[in-house]
Amino acid sequence: MSNLIINDRAIELDKDGYLLDLQDWSAEIATALATREELELSAEHWEILELLRAFYAEFQLSPANRPLIKYVALKLGPDKGNSLHLNRLFNGTPAKLAAKLAGLPKPTNCL
Repeated sequence: MSNLIINDRAIELDKDGYLLDLQDWSAEIATALATREELELSAEHWEILELLRAFYAEFQLSPANRPLIKYVALKLGPDKGNSLHLNRLFNGTPAKLAAKLAGLPKPTNCL
């Protein structure tokens, strides 16, 4: 377990860097988590993170790659809902990394 320090506040993370308390999430925390992953968040990233948070609110789970791609395609169209686009944005691990940055649990079927 580790911590992420934001404004003198320790945010608890699990061994893989996911938030232990999903209520701790904020844009500032997402940005700090992205920095740890050597990723700078663009408008395209935020669009996916917001979509993922909506998915979680609706289904109470973090999607694996295939459902994530289908959901993004359904909501944002095939130009954004495809594996090439999502892999480019999230360093080849879109389901895991996007869930982490969105403050969601690790998808259950991701290693």
